[in-house]
Amino acid sequence: MSQTIRVDIVSAEAEIFSGDATMVVATGELGELGITPRHAPLITRLKPGHVDVLLAGGERQQFYVSGGMLEVQPQVVTVLADTAARASDLDEASALRAKQEAEAALANRTEALDVAEAQVKLAEAMAQLQALERLRKNLKH
Repeated sequence: MSQTIRVDIVSAEAEIFSGDATMVVATGELGELGITPRHAPLITRLKPGHVDVLLAGGERQQFYVSGGMLEVQPQVVTVLADTAARASDLDEASALRAKQEAEAALANRTEALDVAEAQVKLAEAMAQLQALERLRKNLKH
């Protein structure tokens, strides 16, 4: 029996990752998911956050997704995201700036639509910053 599962991470712009892994960890709508080979089929929404892919050699690849869908089939895990990036490619300064702008927009509440948009931007900025923090922690270990 195979000890790996195929993983494809795709954004609207490009394929970000494709390869074999021993485990995938993602932030689903109802919490953190850990997917290993022979996992039951599943489709769920993803929250903005991280996707960690543990490769067979023990190497960990980390990604940020702005949300999207995760599908688990018997031989493949597919992550479909509007925006996805390798955690190492994230720009901390941009994420901090986006967080501050979203917090300022929420503080100066105008219309309900603006507030909802600012909340989404704040959640995405926070998820990027958390992905960067997770990457830093893993580099230290």
